[in-house]
Amino acid sequence: MNKFAFMIHPLDVHDVARKFPLAKKLPDSLVENVFRFFPPVKASHITGVKSAYAETEGYFVGCTLTTRQMLNLPERYVLKKIIETGKLAEQLGAKILGLGATTSVVGDAGITVAKNLRIAVTTGNSYTVYTALEGTRKAAEIMGVDLAEAEVVIIGATGSIGAICARIMARETRYITLVARNLEKLEALARQIMLESGLAVSITTDVKKALSKADIVITVTSSAETIIQPEYLKPGAIVCDVARPRDVSKKVAELRDDVLIIEGGMVEVPGDVNFNFNFGYPPKLALACMAETMILALEGRFENFTLGRELTLEQVEEIGKLAKKHGFRLAGFRSFERPVEEQQIESIRQKAFANRVALRA
Repeated sequence: MNKFAFMIHPLDVHDVARKFPLAKKLPDSLVENVFRFFPPVKASHITGVKSAYAETEGYFVGCTLTTRQMLNLPERYVLKKIIETGKLAEQLGAKILGLGATTSVVGDAGITVAKNLRIAVTTGNSYTVYTALEGTRKAAEIMGVDLAEAEVVIIGATGSIGAICARIMARETRYITLVARNLEKLEALARQIMLESGLAVSITTDVKKALSKADIVITVTSSAETIIQPEYLKPGAIVCDVARPRDVSKKVAELRDDVLIIEGGMVEVPGDVNFNFNFGYPPKLALACMAETMILALEGRFENFTLGRELTLEQVEEIGKLAKKHGFRLAGFRSFERPVEEQQIESIRQKAFANRVALRA
């Protein structure tokens, strides 16, 4: 049977402590420094991924660096650790490796990793984009927001996922604001969108200002800290948080019952899948980046698929078609690791309406 592997890593020291309780009693910096020198690990054996056309199995392989370490340690060192973990996937017999969370954005987004391995590599970003947009469209429909007339804000717009989301959204809506730290890159993306779609988009580096009018937000930065606070959002706003770690502060869930926050890229995996690993989601649910690796394994596509910073519209559309073929589908909405029920969405709609009326009074 064709096998795949997917690379995971602790997002922060809290994740380390879930596996090793002793870490809760130690300073974060000490825990990180100790685990920095740990070898890669086989975290679990994944079984039961099966579609009407094929089946596959695989492994979670773990790189022991936290998100903060991946963003702050020397790039060469981090890439070396990721490649070492990829070689463990090779030894386990995997024919394709998916790069999860921050391992997919370090350096040149998988290109160097692929050059140093004998198996195919993908970041999974194409299917992440496909499902994030699918979820955003569905959320807008349920909340009664006309996507074509909505104020859409893309945060982290100059990253690989943000840029392709913006280019696709430019075909579906009239008002887009792009947000990122680098104005030159924002201007270049705005020009590209103008050439492709004829749409003039706004650009800014000010997250708070951009969000003050936003009806729909797609946020996908590589920030290790949250960047969206409760007071930034207007009543009725829909936020699709694709970033891991999350861009939306937990305070939003605590203080704002008039906005809808959804996690981007959650899908249901076909078959009787068993991840044999608790990564915080209900049975059979996986992140879309994980699913892309499984889809390519089911399809027998052992080739580098999504690598580098330039995602293409064709890649996104192709992986969407393959996902449907093999029975992957968007999971129900989830927010801060909990399902979002229809009653909750209706409550958000009512409170958003009431708060908008109060603001106009």
